[in-house]
Amino acid sequence: MTETAYPLLGSPLKLGPRTARNRIWMTAHATLLVKDHLFTEAHIAYYRSRAEGGAAVITMEAMAAHPTTQPYKGKAFAFDPRMVPEYRKLADAVHRHNTLLLAQPWHRGRQTNSVTNGLPVWAPSAVPCAVYREMPHVMTTAEIAELVHGYRLAARYAREGGLDGIEVHGSAHGYMLNQFLSPATNHRTDAYGGSVENRMRIVLEILEATREEAGPDMIVGMRINSDDGHPGGLGPQDWADLARRFEATGLIDYISCSQGTYVNRMLIYPTSPEEHGFQLGATAQVKAAVSVPVVGVGRIVNPDEAEAALAAGQCDMIGMARALVSDARWGAKALSGESRRIRPCVGANWCMTTIFAQAPIGCIHNPSAGQELDLDEDSVTPAARPKRVAVVGAGPAGLRAAWTAARRGHEVTLFEARDELGGQVRFWAQAPSRRELLGIVDWLSDRIGEEAVELRLGTRVGAGDLTGFDVVVVATGSRGQKHGWTAVRPQNWAGPPVPGADLPHVMAYTEFLAAGAPPARRALVFDAMGGRQGAVVAEVLASKGAQVDFATQLGQPSPDLAASRDWGKVHGMLRRAGVRFHVDRELAEITADSVTLRDLYTGAAETISGIDRVVMVVGSTAEDALHHELTAAGMDSHLIGDAMAPRRVNDAIREGELIARKL
Repeated sequence: MTETAYPLLGSPLKLGPRTARNRIWMTAHATLLVKDHLFTEAHIAYYRSRAEGGAAVITMEAMAAHPTTQPYKGKAFAFDPRMVPEYRKLADAVHRHNTLLLAQPWHRGRQTNSVTNGLPVWAPSAVPCAVYREMPHVMTTAEIAELVHGYRLAARYAREGGLDGIEVHGSAHGYMLNQFLSPATNHRTDAYGGSVENRMRIVLEILEATREEAGPDMIVGMRINSDDGHPGGLGPQDWADLARRFEATGLIDYISCSQGTYVNRMLIYPTSPEEHGFQLGATAQVKAAVSVPVVGVGRIVNPDEAEAALAAGQCDMIGMARALVSDARWGAKALSGESRRIRPCVGANWCMTTIFAQAPIGCIHNPSAGQELDLDEDSVTPAARPKRVAVVGAGPAGLRAAWTAARRGHEVTLFEARDELGGQVRFWAQAPSRRELLGIVDWLSDRIGEEAVELRLGTRVGAGDLTGFDVVVVATGSRGQKHGWTAVRPQNWAGPPVPGADLPHVMAYTEFLAAGAPPARRALVFDAMGGRQGAVVAEVLASKGAQVDFATQLGQPSPDLAASRDWGKVHGMLRRAGVRFHVDRELAEITADSVTLRDLYTGAAETISGIDRVVMVVGSTAEDALHHELTAAGMDSHLIGDAMAPRRVNDAIREGELIARKL
């Protein structure tokens, strides 16, 4: 197969009364671009860019079918007639690119709380969610009818707004209809519980109402699971049987499959290193049971994987969300012979992290995602006066700055003290679970190779070496600290280190990873920051055979991983590797072969013997000396990325883009 040979991916497919121009389907995902429960100009730009970029079908983000499902303020109301003119604007934007646009009404059921809207959580039975843990109100038959009417209104307004179809959601991911369908969460004894027919009743009523409103000229589909992925839930054969029953009604034109509930959310949006296409085996069972087209998902991130799934008959359409967040032009690149230029989804789940922070959707290495109105990557303004630009540091910040500056017409020289590009991203990729992160810097390195950027590796420069340049961008990164103090003792941060922190077997995490992760028999990772750094260091040590103790002053190891939804996955991986956690502990003393921890709340001391390596994750220091040297000499210098303040990859890349646009 040659790079451009994706005949199945590029072929049209009939979806009820409409035809998709290819097999690329952007599946629904939250954006937090919604304001006052309505879509915005930023939303239009977001969907338009993916339509122009090659997606044949776009299912818009899940919209509430009833006021009782409002997990956060940025949620569109599908039952609100104000949506009609919003739909028309969206439809006009994507129809210009021959893309079909679908609404997705849904209800979370028990998988939410009442904090945002002050309304009780509705569910078929009083079974709390594993994540939100709020006891739900058991729905009455009148309330069931009210919810069905909400779905009816959603379909009506979708039709009036000029959309192409409606995708009834809630039967996947453990949401309301999934809760009715599964005997694990439906304990009712009335007409909506017990037998399969009774558990299906509300779904059939919603499908009937949806088809009545949509009429014969609109697409009606549904999102279901192919596996709930937890004991007592519905498995692949159960879902295949349900799919067969739903198709037999004649009410639906397609089925879109996914997996998981909030009991195991890593089946819904798994981080790296989950196997690409991991859901397709179960999806194929559903496809074998029905004749309507089936959409398959599950970390399908490149066109070779997509074509293979279609060729194997595992699905009829390729559904993607995060891959199209990463690269809006995924489809156009795949089908025009430029698949090598697709920015890969690396499974970092930064898109989920932004939503968790109640911020608009973002991508760890696509600063344009969700910012299409301001940072359209394919539209850079040529420099009014090309300059000689030096970029110092070839991590993600420097690579991005050099690429965009060169595309604007500047004469760019990129300096890097090490012998390879990529900065700290290459450090993190030493962990088996983080190897896909190399896609970030490999993609940027390839883009640099397409531009007239002079690259000088293995070159450490000072201010005197840069006098011939008009402007310098300093992207020299940061170095880890190893004083051993945490934020609970700010008075000690700049003082003497924890006793023993200066011993030769004690290393800062950046020092440890830069040295290729020297082996150890028994190591202690002390993490005061709560991010991914400590988990990565522990994984690298364990993968090299070390017995690892992980200590933190926090109440949970790496709590920031809650935002990317994979803290349980990471904790489980580390525990299986033998890592032992010590929480609510501060570092009291290090000796040549032991470490003493102190309980943060009781003061009780605990000594761990036999330690021959201590790795500190207690923050970093910005490497900004060059910038201050340059400004003192009167040169035009700009700090970006960790050299400005040690943070995250996405911050570094965004700042590289922004400074390059200003030069």
